[in-house]
Amino acid sequence: MRVVLQRSKQASVTVEGEVVGRIESGLVLLVGITHTDTKDDVEYVADKIAKLRIFEDEDGKMNHSVEEAGGAILSVSQFTLYGDTRKGRRPGFSEAARPDQAQPLYDFFNEKLRERGLHVETGIFGAMMDVALVNDGPVTFIVESKS
Repeated sequence: MRVVLQRSKQASVTVEGEVVGRIESGLVLLVGITHTDTKDDVEYVADKIAKLRIFEDEDGKMNHSVEEAGGAILSVSQFTLYGDTRKGRRPGFSEAARPDQAQPLYDFFNEKLRERGLHVETGIFGAMMDVALVNDGPVTFIVESKS
């Protein structure tokens, strides 16, 4: 599992002209799932993201997690995170999980974040989406499962 995490001041996702998810301060997560991912991978990444100390404290140090900062999450499925661009000019996607495997794990990931008390908005799995965000910092990290 691979997640590109961006701290944001506000963000939204639009599908066919309709805003389907919107947050104020928090995290935008671009979520990629590979064919070898399991629920254990998903739980590990969800826990890591919820506890990652990337929000500033009163001294300007990155000392608070999204939980502690009271931030929300905008989670967007992103199979292209497993695109392989090493050969040729067209990416290959053989490492990305098929939708029938990826969607349940993506839904499970979002539920795990919600179980922590986080407000989670999402896009629509498999849809063409327009994602808009105002980066805060900018602060961007890549979080991957341990396996």
